[in-house]
Amino acid sequence: MDKKPVFFKVFDSPIGSVAAGSVEHSLCFLKFMDRLSFEMFIAKKGLKADYSPYNQFLLDVEKQINEYFEKKRKVFDIPLILEGTEFQKKCWNALLTIPYGETISYMEQAKMVGNPKAVRACANANRLNPIAIIIPCHRVIGKNGNLTGYAAGISKKRFLLELEGGNF
Repeated sequence: MDKKPVFFKVFDSPIGSVAAGSVEHSLCFLKFMDRLSFEMFIAKKGLKADYSPYNQFLLDVEKQINEYFEKKRKVFDIPLILEGTEFQKKCWNALLTIPYGETISYMEQAKMVGNPKAVRACANANRLNPIAIIIPCHRVIGKNGNLTGYAAGISKKRFLLELEGGNF
């Protein structure tokens, strides 16, 4: 069975280039990276990809991300495809419940997924989050209030939390 093509678009944001990928009309990833590192990512994953800057769905994703950075959007209306283990999906779905401008600890997230001892496992799932910003792993901080762990870097995490006016 052939893989469905992944359409992708790389666009600029205030904190670096963002690569968005979709399968049909659902977002399958949103990552901070430039086009070159994105093409390496595609090759590594073995995905059948088409660069399509005029794909209407990806233009809508870009529009909503821009609205977020302009503080005009707090909630996204984008269908998502989540590929990962059942535990990872549980963690990512828990992240979707954290309100804009609020933060939780990794311990709180572990409790949300029904396993209070899975703090490190939740942190690892967050590190592997395929859809930055929309699945807001940046809203998870250390229980002491420190900014810890963010695959795209702590400076991006701080920027996103400050943009949202969060408490950290």
